[in-house]
Amino acid sequence: MTYRKDPRVDQYIGALPPWQQAVCLKVRDLVHAADPGVEETIKRTVQPYFVLQGNICALLATKDHVNVFLYDGGLTPDPHNIITGGHGNKTGRMISYYADDPINEDALLEMFRAIIETNRAGGWRKIKGSQ
Repeated sequence: MTYRKDPRVDQYIGALPPWQQAVCLKVRDLVHAADPGVEETIKRTVQPYFVLQGNICALLATKDHVNVFLYDGGLTPDPHNIITGGHGNKTGRMISYYADDPINEDALLEMFRAIIETNRAGGWRKIKGSQ
């Protein structure tokens, strides 16, 4: 799959241990596969973000895992139980991947597509405000 890459995101991922690079590259490919309009950038000085009419997700590598922050306002269904944290958060949730954790690619792709759909509908803040 080809898509426009931000060299700063390449730099962030390239500085990580190999297993974290693999996780970040897979997540990056999946979020771009969700929609060809997805763009990547750096926010908060060094953190990779993936956006399309609003934030979709962000990556944050820590000492022993990679967090994928999902900016969905808690609205996106999680029928495959891949979300590992932030269940009560009002703005987003996260998935933490440790070394050798499998990535449920279909479930994550489905989640990214749902977040993009929410963004196109005005974003989770607008949707929550009308409920």
